[in-house]
Amino acid sequence: MWRKCLYIWIGLLCAMTAHAKSLSDNAQISLLTCTPGTELYARYGHTAIRVLDAENDIDIAFNYGIFDFNTDHFYWKFVKGETWYELGASPMWWFMREYDETNRPVYEQVLNLTPTQREQVWEALVENYQPQNRKYLYNFVFDNCATRPYLLIAKALGDTIISDYTGNTGTTYRKFIRHYTGALTWSNAGINLLFGSKADQPMTSDERLFLPEELMFFLQQAHLSDGTPLVQEGAIEPFVIAGTPFLTSWPLGFALYVLAVFLISVYDRKRGRWSWWVELVVGIPYILLLIIVTFLTFFSCHPLVGFGWRLLIIPLTHLCARLVYIVR
Repeated sequence: MWRKCLYIWIGLLCAMTAHAKSLSDNAQISLLTCTPGTELYARYGHTAIRVLDAENDIDIAFNYGIFDFNTDHFYWKFVKGETWYELGASPMWWFMREYDETNRPVYEQVLNLTPTQREQVWEALVENYQPQNRKYLYNFVFDNCATRPYLLIAKALGDTIISDYTGNTGTTYRKFIRHYTGALTWSNAGINLLFGSKADQPMTSDERLFLPEELMFFLQQAHLSDGTPLVQEGAIEPFVIAGTPFLTSWPLGFALYVLAVFLISVYDRKRGRWSWWVELVVGIPYILLLIIVTFLTFFSCHPLVGFGWRLLIIPLTHLCARLVYIVR
């Protein structure tokens, strides 16, 4: 809590100091792309905008990813699409402190903007940081820390941003999210159960820019209609996604569950009695899962949550493990 309060206090100082200033002709606007962390909410990376103007003693990082993790039922609200985020402003050294401490590289791309365009981005950021404009209703795929900077830059350019980067255009939301979450993690297993058929729709070139890494590569190969490169300078590298040890993976856990049910079924067959407690242990959590998915399908603001065929895996697998007792 103290860290967030200090962050807000520093941000207020930055905003008050910079509010009356216009940028010099030598100022720079950069896109900052932060590599993934270990927490679930940080596994997709992060995006921010840096405003550097040595003549006016300005070096501020603006990012649309500030939230209160201690909010009651944070993940539940996140899944429902009812999480409020806000724009944060801090000195560049303070912004970098967390990433330096956790050895997470941050890539900077200096944008090739005119003085007028830089001033427009600067004024928009300062205006967005005002208390009445700071908060916004976060949406993981349509309105997040990456989409807001992109739209802000595109608006300042007043031109179509053309990019030679096709990347993973046509890939589904589910595959993209699985790449960053980790295919073998329990988090990915839970996400697959909560996500419905909309998550299997292929993304267009613009839709995939909700991911910081995609936005970074998109801008790196972008140019304006006259052929001018959008990125003036900046060395970037693909994200390194940490692997998941097999001993803690969901496939191993699920296999052990199936094996346990199968062995119980063999034991039930030998003694001629059905262990109903097994169905209760498995059935009650599964029914609760169906209730949650049903509720989210009709009441969640999240566009990807809904019923999907993956919800049938648990009962069908359980039934198969029980066949050794049923078929006699």
